[in-house]
Amino acid sequence: MPLAVVLELLVAASTAGATVPRALGAVGEAIGGARGATLAGVATTLLWGSPWDEAWAAAPPVLAPVADALRPAWEQGAPPARALRAAAEQVRRDTQSAAHDAAARLAVRLVLPLGLCHLPAFVLVGIVPVVLALVSGTLAG
Repeated sequence: MPLAVVLELLVAASTAGATVPRALGAVGEAIGGARGATLAGVATTLLWGSPWDEAWAAAPPVLAPVADALRPAWEQGAPPARALRAAAEQVRRDTQSAAHDAAARLAVRLVLPLGLCHLPAFVLVGIVPVVLALVSGTLAG
């Protein structure tokens, strides 16, 4: 599941009144897979009383925006919805930028094969007949 969707699910859970561990646990169960298990594990670790950094220590780096967005809510009691929405928007922008960069790299990679195919054809069809006509005209005259 895309990270932006995970962040939006956390927004929904937090605006519904769920605590940070409860929101993480509910979203973790809902999305399943490795990310879901990680979020559920973080929720359980937080409920056991572990510090924030220790709870997120085993989480993969891809979940760092989730941890960064929820940290003020956990440590200072700030409402998490705004930070989660901002993180989701940043993730979307990063994903879109990466897609644009990949498309640009693909365009550059496609130029070489196209050039290798079209340049010989252009030389054979466009330049060789002109050169042959000039040479035959020079030798005949």
